[in-house]
Amino acid sequence: QVQLVESGGGSVQAGGSLTLSCAVSGYTSSSYCMGWFRQSPGKEREGVAAICPDGSTSYNDSVKGRFTVSKDQDNAEITLWLQMNSLKPEDTAIYYCARAPVPMTVIHFLDYPYHYWGQGTQVTVSS
Repeated sequence: QVQLVESGGGSVQAGGSLTLSCAVSGYTSSSYCMGWFRQSPGKEREGVAAICPDGSTSYNDSVKGRFTVSKDQDNAEITLWLQMNSLKPEDTAIYYCARAPVPMTVIHFLDYPYHYWGQGTQVTVSS
């Protein structure tokens, strides 16, 4: 069974930084792409950043140069990270971590809607 639990959300002023983490469980999870999505009120959920087993990464153009996705593995436990710098009010959203259910390339991950999802964590950036 795949489970994803996010933590690290909160409130910050524009220009500040936050780090999100996601504990990913599930046998062979290290063999699948993982990443982050976000959803603001009244908007569709959008892909933010992804990382795949080969180390490839992909970012939404709006966060390139400001956000960094990474992951650590300690035995069977995987932690997915999202370091967010130079935050802007438009980054305000609920952030969800996700794991792909099937093998795929990093290019497809951010457009694929049928991942395993975490419960989400709120990030609020004030101006």
